[in-house]
Amino acid sequence: MAEDDFRAEGRMATPSHDPAAPAPKPEKQEKPRKGRKRARGWGILRLMTVGATVMVLSGGVAGLGMYASLQADLPDHRWLADYHPQQMSRIYAADSRLMAELAVERRVFVPIEAIPARLQRAFISAEDQRFREHHGIDPMGIVRSLVTYARERGSGRRMQGASTITQQVAKNMLVGSDRTLLRKAREALLAIRLENTLSKDRILEIYLNEIYLGAQAYGVAAAAQAYFNKGLDDLTIAEMAFLASLPKAPNNYNPARFADAARARRNWVLERMAEDGAITQEEMRAAQAEPLVTRPTRRPDMVAVGQHFTEEVRRELVTRFGAEQTGGGGLVVRTSLDPDLQAATETALHTGLMNYDRRRGGWRGPAARIAAGPQDWQPGLEATPRPGGMLASWQLAVVRQVSNTEARVSWLERSPARTLIPREGVMDLSDLAWARPQLPGRPNETPRLGNAPRRMGDVVSVGDVVMVEPNAQRQGRVSLRQVPEVEGAVVALDPATGRILAMAGGWSFDRSQYNRATQALRQPGSSFKPFVYLAALEEGIPPNQRFLDTPVEVQTGAGVWRPSNYSGGATGSAVSMRAALERSLNLVTVRIAQQVGMERVADVANRFGVIENMQPYLAMSLGAGETTVARMAAAYAGFVNGGRRVNPTLVDSVQDQRGRVVWRGDTRGCQGCSAGPEQVPSLEDNRRRITDPIAAYQMVNMLQGVVQRGTGGRAGAGLNRPVAGKTGTSNDYKDNWFVGFTPDIVVAVWVGFDDPRSLGNGEAGGSNAAPIFRDVMAAALQGSPAVPFRAPPGVSLVRIQHDNGQSIIEAFRPGTENSAQPVDSFSPGAAERVEQNLGGIY
Repeated sequence: MAEDDFRAEGRMATPSHDPAAPAPKPEKQEKPRKGRKRARGWGILRLMTVGATVMVLSGGVAGLGMYASLQADLPDHRWLADYHPQQMSRIYAADSRLMAELAVERRVFVPIEAIPARLQRAFISAEDQRFREHHGIDPMGIVRSLVTYARERGSGRRMQGASTITQQVAKNMLVGSDRTLLRKAREALLAIRLENTLSKDRILEIYLNEIYLGAQAYGVAAAAQAYFNKGLDDLTIAEMAFLASLPKAPNNYNPARFADAARARRNWVLERMAEDGAITQEEMRAAQAEPLVTRPTRRPDMVAVGQHFTEEVRRELVTRFGAEQTGGGGLVVRTSLDPDLQAATETALHTGLMNYDRRRGGWRGPAARIAAGPQDWQPGLEATPRPGGMLASWQLAVVRQVSNTEARVSWLERSPARTLIPREGVMDLSDLAWARPQLPGRPNETPRLGNAPRRMGDVVSVGDVVMVEPNAQRQGRVSLRQVPEVEGAVVALDPATGRILAMAGGWSFDRSQYNRATQALRQPGSSFKPFVYLAALEEGIPPNQRFLDTPVEVQTGAGVWRPSNYSGGATGSAVSMRAALERSLNLVTVRIAQQVGMERVADVANRFGVIENMQPYLAMSLGAGETTVARMAAAYAGFVNGGRRVNPTLVDSVQDQRGRVVWRGDTRGCQGCSAGPEQVPSLEDNRRRITDPIAAYQMVNMLQGVVQRGTGGRAGAGLNRPVAGKTGTSNDYKDNWFVGFTPDIVVAVWVGFDDPRSLGNGEAGGSNAAPIFRDVMAAALQGSPAVPFRAPPGVSLVRIQHDNGQSIIEAFRPGTENSAQPVDSFSPGAAERVEQNLGGIY
């Protein structure tokens, strides 16, 4: 076989021996080994390549799967386009004083356009210098963070964050703050989506209003108040930089605890602002030299009166806007409350109710009893709770010494520094004639009272805890006080607009939040009579028309109803309609109601809003229906304003977070309000007319007579100006009323018990409600000129002779000056029987 054949088979041939031939060189074995190594290396490389490819593909698939999973699991971010954070709503009085804050969370939202540009730049410089350039995440910021971390590795410092402002919004609003890579991935994806959905300004607006800056402040506006007691526009550059230094670690830069760290961080922010061109180098140096002095905010002083009014406003807001918007919508509510008149109204009501309580209620004893020793009385008194309804000017005191004519009491007064200071005062027996003891009697009846005390021991004993009021005129003297059981309500409103200027819903909001001015339905008694007489005036019956004041019997489903006058008897003579109203004669009122028809009286009551859907029973003409104090005030306003319907309002306007008016109480149109200053605007009175102006003025004129010559004499005492109104006393003296007005204000007053029971024989509206009306009206009119009631065009003013012989000016509808008809004569004392089914009311 040839050598080539052996090679072909892979074997080496054995050559023949030739001594002359040179010895063959041994064949090297290295080449085959290198080839095998090279082949093995290429195999490993191929294997690595395949493995890497598989890994990349697997990683890609896993990444795509994770991305798909993250995409599917991401929260919806689109709601942020219309996001408005929870912030407190504020209620203001008519003079712009703060009345109340309604808050779920105490936040202040400020639109981006109202945030100073330099404050925006301060946060951008401190938190995200490339905010305006990146698209949600900042690769350059990430690289810078990694480089810084590598340089400072081992120093013990935390790695500097690379989150953008957009990522912080995503974290705070959508994904939470747990420190995981999954959360960071979701945060980054959401940041990109936010940038594609929202404008930069909207993202920055959310950030600046939501970021927590310490001191329980969320957002820059709340932080400016918390640290410097300033609005955003009043902040200095240094103060802006300090606020921008807080997001990373607010507690670590609290100036009160870490002044040096806070100042260093602020100065660093100032350097970043100068670097970004937000401020100049000179401004930076000046701001860095400025000391860091915080001036914590002080809660603004609030109106201390009108709690029933405020609560009524809150209920109205909840009804109109919902509880969530009311408590967290950042509403700015401007009301019609006059704080000075409100304070005077509450004082007048307190005085009137205390006067009744002293006259009819007697002394009901101490609030508690404690040890009165030198070492015992202070802790014992401090542990005694204040009784409900106790006024702010009263003190809870303990009786420590008692003689025949005096009692020495001690109390604890809180100083401005919130420490308790012992005080002493003396009560005089001469001031306690009212403190008669209550005698046993039947429940729900006016209590019977014993004799006036003859010595101090008849009233108090050592250890009694009582309420006292320091005497401002007599130093060291105090007056004994107690919370009345009787209640009352007052409403004062503007008859031209219906704006409620003052409202007292009871003795004390602290004792009862029930608003008796708007929620309590009570019988108006004789204060309803003007609506009966108005029905007659609308029919053309003149005020001097005479009606018999003789007994009347009315057949009802429950028997015979025999109404009587307040005095119990009847004059038996004919009385003019004017005189009957002034003297509040029930029998004449029933006759007038019968003549015009109760359907017409019910229509008048419905038109004026006193009693809607009133049943046309004769008993209703004497005020047997039910209404509220606010309705009565609004109804009487229809007389003085010329016959327009008045809907009482508490709220003038409501603005949303951005200052847009979303509701306005005054619905009158305005011509020329949008024109230039050369045109004088005029308001259009578009309220519904509920009676003609002449009938309305006739009623005003007749109600003036009630105050001048009739049952309402106490209402106008000392006012020295035109006042009109009507008293009201319901059956068994359960309700006392006075509703009256001047040309510019209407005041309605009610006095009674929450559980309807008699105030006592002879307790009438003229003695209890009218004095309260007078005090409220005196406060309302103080400093204003006397204004007469304005007669409408067409009314005839004629001088006639009153029933009492006095010469007066009477208002007539044209053509009725001489139309008064004589009445039929009845035998003295004879009764006229009226057949009418009254539905069993009586």
